[in-house]
Amino acid sequence: MPQSRNSFFIGNEWVRPASSRKFTLVNASTEEMLGTVPEAVEADVDAAVGAARKALVDGPWAKATPGERAAVMERFIGALAARGDDIARAVSAQNGMPLAVSGPLEGQFSIGVMQYYAGLAGALGQPDVRPSQMGKETLVERTPIGVVAAIVPWNFPVTLALNKVAPAMAAGCTLVIKPSPGTVLDSYIVAEAALEAGVPAGVLNWVAADRDVGAYLVSHPGVDKVAFTGSTGAGRMIARSCGELLRPVTLELGGKSAAILLDDVDVGAFLQGVPFACMLNNGQACYNGTRILAPRSRYGEVVDALAGFASALKVGDALDPDTHVGPMASSAHRDRVESYIAIGKDEARLVAGGGRPKGTNHGWFVEPTIFADVENSDRIAREEIFGPVLSVIAYDGEDDAVRIANDSDYGLGGSVWSADSAHALDIARRVESGTVGVNGYMPSLGAPFGGIKASGLGREFGPEAVGSYQQTKSIYVMG
Repeated sequence: MPQSRNSFFIGNEWVRPASSRKFTLVNASTEEMLGTVPEAVEADVDAAVGAARKALVDGPWAKATPGERAAVMERFIGALAARGDDIARAVSAQNGMPLAVSGPLEGQFSIGVMQYYAGLAGALGQPDVRPSQMGKETLVERTPIGVVAAIVPWNFPVTLALNKVAPAMAAGCTLVIKPSPGTVLDSYIVAEAALEAGVPAGVLNWVAADRDVGAYLVSHPGVDKVAFTGSTGAGRMIARSCGELLRPVTLELGGKSAAILLDDVDVGAFLQGVPFACMLNNGQACYNGTRILAPRSRYGEVVDALAGFASALKVGDALDPDTHVGPMASSAHRDRVESYIAIGKDEARLVAGGGRPKGTNHGWFVEPTIFADVENSDRIAREEIFGPVLSVIAYDGEDDAVRIANDSDYGLGGSVWSADSAHALDIARRVESGTVGVNGYMPSLGAPFGGIKASGLGREFGPEAVGSYQQTKSIYVMG
C-alpha cells in the first residue's frame, strides 16, 4: 500500500506545507507508486531555517555542553538502530539499492557514523592555549559555524545525510536537510528517530525540494554553511553561489576512479573486491573504480574474468536478499546510462551486458556491462556514467598505469591490486586522488574522505570533518 506523508519535520513538529505541491515516490524495481510527500516551496525553507536559527541561539541546544550534545547523539543512535531494517528497506524500494547493500551501509554504517562523532563530541570544547610571541598567551576557541544547509543525493540518502548531520551536531550546529526528490521516505524514518530520542527542537529539520528551491536554501541569508553531495555540475553551481556570498561550503562530487591491477595481481581476489570497489550500489557510487587498468601481458585474462563475473551476477528486485544488481534509481537515469552504453559500443568492444535483462518487464534495469579495448581518451573512460559499466584499459609498465590513472578530470577514489601489498602502497601514493585503496576499497570513519580536482572541496569523516563545522577565534592575552 502506498504510504503518503503530508507534512515536513520542522522544529520537532510535523508542519503542514505552504503549498499543495507533491513528489511521487516510485519503486525502482516494480515502477509501482510507493507514496507521495510534500514538495517544499520558499516559505517552507524559510520556516525550516528559522527553526534551525532559533535552536542555534536560544534553547537547550544553544546552551548544551559537548558532553550533553554527545548524550543526545547517543540516544539518537539507539533510536536509529531500532529502525535499521526499516531504513534499509525504504532506501532499496526507492532507489534500487540491493538489500544486501542497503542493510549494512544504510541501515548500519550510517549509525556507525553517528556513533563515531558522538565519541568525539564529548572531548570538544577543551581550551587550546598556545604560546604568544608578543604577549602572555593566545586562546584559540572553536564555536559552531551556525546553521548548515545539508543537500543530500539519492544514491546513499541516509548515510550521506548523517555524514553531515553527525559532525555538525558534534560541533553544536543546527541543520536544514534537503533530501533528493527520489528518496524522501527514509528521511521521515530518521526524523521520527530524532523525535523519539529527544533531539532538541530545531536541531534537525527536513524539507524535500526541487533544484530551484534547493538553490534558494543554498543562498538563504539564515544559512551559515552548505554541505553538498552530488554531481560535479550541481556542485559548481553551488560553489559559485557560495563564492559570491563568501559562505563556507563542502562539496563531495563525482568521480571516474581507476583500479590499477599490477602484473602480479590475483585476479580471483580482485573479482571478490569488485562489488564494493568498482560496482557498488549498481554502479551508482561516486568513488567506484570504473576504469580497470590491466597490464597488457595479462589483459585478455582480466577481460575474460570480468566478462564472466558480470554475466554471473544476479540482476533483480532490490528487496530480494539474493540480488547482486538492482535497477537504476529512475527511468531518466536508466536512459542516461543506456546512452553511454550506446556510445561505448561505438568506441570500444562490448564483452558483457550492454542491454536490459531478459524477463524484466518492469523496473529500470540495466545489465552489468563490460567494455574492452577502451582508450583513456574515450568518453566512456572520461565521463561519469554512474551505472554498472566498467571500462578495461591496457597499460605498458607501472609508470604508464599511474599516468593513465591520473589522466582524469576527477580524483575521488581508486585502488591498487597486487600480491605485494607494500609495492601496491608505493603505487597508491603516486595516484592523484583524495582516497585510494590497497587490495580493496572501503572508506574508513576515522580518516578524511573527499576528492581533488573536479571531485570536490573539503572532507567528510575523521576528526577533520568536525573542524569544517566550527569557527575559530584567537584571543590574544597580552597581560
